[in-house]
Amino acid sequence: MCYNVNGDVMARVLVGMSGGVDSSVAAVLLKEQGYEVVGITFQFTEEFDASDAKKVCEKLNIEHHIVDYKTIFKNKVIDKFIEDYNQGITPNPCFLCNREVKFNFLYQNMDNYHCEYIATGHYAKIRNNHLFVSADLKKDQTYFLGLLPSSMLSKLLLPLEGLTKDEVRNIAHKYELINANRKDSTDVCFITSKFKDYMQNKLDDTPGNIVDVATMKVIGQHKGLAKYTIGQRKGLNIGGAEKRMYVVGKDMNRKILYIAFGDNNEFLISTSCQVINFNLIGDKVSTAQARFRYHQPLIDVEIEYLDNNEIIVRYNRVKAVTPGQACVLYLNGECLGGGIIKEVRKDENRIWYL
Repeated sequence: MCYNVNGDVMARVLVGMSGGVDSSVAAVLLKEQGYEVVGITFQFTEEFDASDAKKVCEKLNIEHHIVDYKTIFKNKVIDKFIEDYNQGITPNPCFLCNREVKFNFLYQNMDNYHCEYIATGHYAKIRNNHLFVSADLKKDQTYFLGLLPSSMLSKLLLPLEGLTKDEVRNIAHKYELINANRKDSTDVCFITSKFKDYMQNKLDDTPGNIVDVATMKVIGQHKGLAKYTIGQRKGLNIGGAEKRMYVVGKDMNRKILYIAFGDNNEFLISTSCQVINFNLIGDKVSTAQARFRYHQPLIDVEIEYLDNNEIIVRYNRVKAVTPGQACVLYLNGECLGGGIIKEVRKDENRIWYL
C-alpha cells in the first residue's frame, strides 16, 4: 500500500499501456495527480511489440504487467471481423474490441491488481458516468467509446480530457519519453501485411457479376463480394468509364455487386437506419445529432426506440450509411450512446440492395 505526502492512502489505477504517447502521458498525469499507477499491456497479436510500453513504465518507475490475450482476441475480434465481411457487411472492429476486449479486460483485471480505477489515453471526458467530447475536437474519440456501458464509465479515468495532441507531446518531451515523436497509428491494430494475406484466404472469393444498377446490365466481374464495401470507388477494375463509379449494394444470394456512376447518384442516399445493440449512456431523447463515420460532421436525426435495445434513426438524405458501422448519438457535446447499423432504408422502405 502506498501513501501520499499527507499520509493518505493513494488509489491504485490500472492503465492500459499500448506503448504509444497517449497512454504513456496518461500514466504520467495520473502519477502527478497522486495515484499509484499500474501499467498493463495486452498481447493481442504475435506481431505486437510491448517493449516501448515496458521502457516507459521503467522510466516512470511504475509497476508493469504483460498479459497474453491472443487466443481470446482472435475468437472475439478477428474471427468476427472476417465473418462479418463474408456476410456482406462492413465491420469496424474497434467498436467490438473496445467493448468486448480492451476495456472489458481492463475492467476485469482491476481486482487482480488491487486497483480501484482503470484508465486509458483516449481523448474524451466523463462526468457522473456520462460521456462528453474532449477539448481537442480533432482527436475526440467518443465515437469509439459510445458503446461502453455505464458500469465501465464509472470506473474509467481519462487524464487527456482537457489536452490537445500538441500538449500531450510536450509533456512526453518534458519527461523524455521514447515515444514522444511517434506518429499516430491510422490502421486497425491487427491489420498488418501478414494479416491481409491471412484474411484473403479466409474471405469468400466466389466470383460474380458487376451490375450497373441504373441499366441492370452486366459490366464486369468481381472477385468475391466480401472484398468490396458500400461507397467504395477504387479497385473495381472496370475500364472505359467516363464517370467515377461507386459500390452501392450486394446481392449475397445471387453473388451480384451493384455499382452506380457519378458522385451524386441516388443509390448511395438513405433517410433512415435501424441500429441494434444500442447502448444508452445519456438521457433518452427523441431528437439529437449522429455520426455514422469517425469525424463525420454531426447530422440532425430523429430517434424511435424499439424493443431489444434497437432504435430507428431518421435523417435527411445522407450518403453511404453502411451496415456494420456504428451510429453514435450526441446532444450539446454529450455522447448519448451508440450501436451497430443493421439496415439502411430510403423513404421508410428497405433499400433493395440489402
